Amino acid sequence: MKMKKSYLAVPLSAALLIPAAGVSAHGHEDHSKMSHSSGKVSLDVSSPASDLRATLDQILSEHAYLAVVAMQKGIDGKKDFEQAAGALNQNTDDLSAAVGSVYGDDAGKAFKEIWSSHIGYFVDYVKATGAKDEDAKQKAMKDLDAYRVEQAAFLDKATGGRLKAADLEAGLKVHVSQLLTSFDSYVAGDYEAAYSNMRKAIEHMYMVGEGLSGAIVDQYPDKFKNTKVDTPAADLRAGLNRNFSEHAALAILAMQKGIDGAKDFDAAAGALSQNTDDLTASIGSVYGSEAAQQFKKIWSSHIGYFVDYVKATGAKDDQARDMAVKELDDYRVEQAAFLDAATEGRLKAKDLEEGLKMHVDQLLLAFNSYNEKDYDKTYPAIREAYAHMYGVGEGTATAIVDQFPDKFKGTPAGMPNTGLGGMQEESTTGIVWSLLGIAAASILGFFALRRRPQQ
Repeated sequence: MKMKKSYLAVPLSAALLIPAAGVSAHGHEDHSKMSHSSGKVSLDVSSPASDLRATLDQILSEHAYLAVVAMQKGIDGKKDFEQAAGALNQNTDDLSAAVGSVYGDDAGKAFKEIWSSHIGYFVDYVKATGAKDEDAKQKAMKDLDAYRVEQAAFLDKATGGRLKAADLEAGLKVHVSQLLTSFDSYVAGDYEAAYSNMRKAIEHMYMVGEGLSGAIVDQYPDKFKNTKVDTPAADLRAGLNRNFSEHAALAILAMQKGIDGAKDFDAAAGALSQNTDDLTASIGSVYGSEAAQQFKKIWSSHIGYFVDYVKATGAKDDQARDMAVKELDDYRVEQAAFLDAATEGRLKAKDLEEGLKMHVDQLLLAFNSYNEKDYDKTYPAIREAYAHMYGVGEGTATAIVDQFPDKFKGTPAGMPNTGLGGMQEESTTGIVWSLLGIAAASILGFFALRRRPQQ
């Protein structure tokens, strides 16, 4: 499968400080194929500030996901642990480059040293758990506490006090606690708790991204053309980014667990279903349970086809594998057609089919290379699949805002919470889900019209 190089990350030093020249700051080309066709400027779906927020959302949330995966691989002694840890280190490189692009190379290097240390302490915790060394576990936790203080002081100083050390320490405590709780639950065999905390850890990082980007934009308003990170349109984009990227991440992990026959497969698949439920709930809040279940059925179908592919692979049934791929192709066409109609041509069916093919191909490459133990291909494919969904989120949000501009004319109340998600990590959840309901309106309306004559 050939990957489009334009979907790979561009140098963040250029993207963050020069965010307006045809390449979005989160490392993707300008998704003109996914954007509206009217030529009107969207209401801050893509702006220098919202692009910065998306960049940080992507890197920080991916950090949480990869950290959980690497810790699971480590305690299980899996052969792909080194590649999982390598992907986590590459994520650190991306984040450090982002910090350096704003505050200079020396600051980027200093940040990397501090940030890398807490990953090392998590590794120490995993090793101590495997060795049943309680003293070593306590030391790792003490080191993580010291890290929180050092990291908070760095960011407080870097942002000129816009991020307060005390609030940062509280937010970092949430992050550390979520990862450790997910890991401890996994080791104890409480897989539902493990995946629940994994999802919380991913979600929490979106508050971190909003807080950090808000501080940076407030610090350097001219560099970001006096745009804001927390407009209604930017919130919609962030919400879609979160759900799309988490879907890709959880789908890949569930497929790995499935082919391995892992005990936590059901919990991993359950987390993926919960991701679907989040979108379904927003639809139900607008259209009621019947419409929500119709949408859930069609959305869930492509997840089912991936499951079919995994089962066929395990059974070495090439015919069933081919059938699963055909069903995924049929799904792409159907999905693209009704999104085109629902958005009144703002999302073009042909372009949607191409984008959905990229998504399917990335997930299948990640799975097939994992099954073939070609782990050096697996983790780049995982990272590409995760990053790709941010382009999908941006493009979908752009179409929705263009279609319903009056719903997104609100202005932000002010600088977002800078505690990095300490006690207010769900403060924007209701707003985001309300905005997602707007997307559901056009999609479900078309879906109902299309299906009714066949009933």
